[in-house]
Amino acid sequence: MAASTKVWPGRPYPLGATWDGEGVNFALFSAHAEKVELCLFDRSGNHEEARIALPEYTDEVWHAYLPDVRPNLLYGYRVYGPYDPSNGHRFNPNKLLIDPYVRSLHGRLRWSDALFGYRVGSQRSDLSFDRRDNVESSNRPSPGARIAVLGSLGKRQSSSNCMSVAPRLDIPMSIPCTAVLLRASPRQR
Repeated sequence: MAASTKVWPGRPYPLGATWDGEGVNFALFSAHAEKVELCLFDRSGNHEEARIALPEYTDEVWHAYLPDVRPNLLYGYRVYGPYDPSNGHRFNPNKLLIDPYVRSLHGRLRWSDALFGYRVGSQRSDLSFDRRDNVESSNRPSPGARIAVLGSLGKRQSSSNCMSVAPRLDIPMSIPCTAVLLRASPRQR
């Protein structure tokens, strides 16, 4: 994906990444986010090639359409907003997030404390803030092993939240699904 990636406004629906035969519409709900970035990776998933701020916000949905994007694209989101745990806000753009509407996941989980949005072992416990990036990338090196799970925009699963997908990947429910690279594939009809 080149730095000159075309970005159109797109639609706020359907939620998730939707291939329409010509490009992909990305739509992500967040009532409190201040900014959402779509991170595009090379085919290996090791190198971030582009980071695109979703330009539109309609009815609490951030969205964009990338006309040059094709199936099998690896991507994730970084979401900016308040870090205010006492009010339920834990935005941390240092963490690559899974698309909650992914249709399937593939890959290998490499456990690390950097997966948490807070500093494990901190005196402030889960009220602390972890500034480490949770994705290995030669573009932005970060310490320790990271999660590398791939998702596919294929057949829709019965539920669209991370915790319902985790058991099918043999990921313990206690592990937060906060960083996943996703692979968009054509929609199953």
